[in-house]
Amino acid sequence: MNSIITLDHVSKTFKGKTAVDDLSLSIEEGSVVALLGPNGAGKTTTVSMILGLQDPTEGTIRLLGGKPRDTAVRDRIGAMLQDVNVIEGLTVLETIDLFRHYYSKPLPLQKLVEISGLEAEKNKRASALSGGQKRRLGFALALAGDPSILFLDEPTVGMDITARQHFWETVRGMAARGRTIILTTHYLEEADSIADRIVVINKGKLIADGSAAEIKASTNQKTIYFTAGPGLTPEMLAGIGAITDVTWSGRRVKIISPDTDQVIFAIVQRQLDIKDIEIHTGGLEDAFQFLVQQ
Repeated sequence: MNSIITLDHVSKTFKGKTAVDDLSLSIEEGSVVALLGPNGAGKTTTVSMILGLQDPTEGTIRLLGGKPRDTAVRDRIGAMLQDVNVIEGLTVLETIDLFRHYYSKPLPLQKLVEISGLEAEKNKRASALSGGQKRRLGFALALAGDPSILFLDEPTVGMDITARQHFWETVRGMAARGRTIILTTHYLEEADSIADRIVVINKGKLIADGSAAEIKASTNQKTIYFTAGPGLTPEMLAGIGAITDVTWSGRRVKIISPDTDQVIFAIVQRQLDIKDIEIHTGGLEDAFQFLVQQ
């Protein structure tokens, strides 16, 4: 497959602080990539540089065979960023139609209204929309030019369940048509369900890259949940080997371990006061937490 986005030893420094540190990455055409990381990891800065909103301090970025600020490149990309700013005085319909005219091959106006899910609000001033409605409008604006590459930065924040389902149905349809989608999100279950590739960044550095299944398998972590009886204390668990992390939520306990059999054997052997035991294969969230804590 052809690389549609390439970052070659890219770094970005702000007033002596490194936000992105020697990042090299190649993204193939038609892939759906989730760019994950904790707050301040460098995700938004990376996306901003790919979009040409910021220049890298070092390294080079190429997309669609050109530079981020090339007119021909901008005509083929769409971006839904965290902040959606609307033009005062324009209706939803007028706002979408205005953005359509920025592109050489825009999607039909009615199609974009349907994508936004704002048919009932199309004659309402865009500035009067709720936060979730503005996010949906921002999605329609990002798709106005029928982009080859779509950037989604925390796209479903503020959306209700129905709007979120409609949103992901539309994104899956775009992916099926071969569009390249770059996604950042704190909702890891969304990344797990839609992305065919997960890229994890921490402190500006690439720390993991692979499919969701590969990322989950690489950490070899499983989770034990149980309810602690009144006789169990944190100190009683401290001496058990193979425990990576323990979290107490009231009397509900979560243990992360690469060897749950060993942990359960030790609990039974010591006759610890627990009940309602559940064992889960590590999910993406568990793997993510493990990776960023290293």
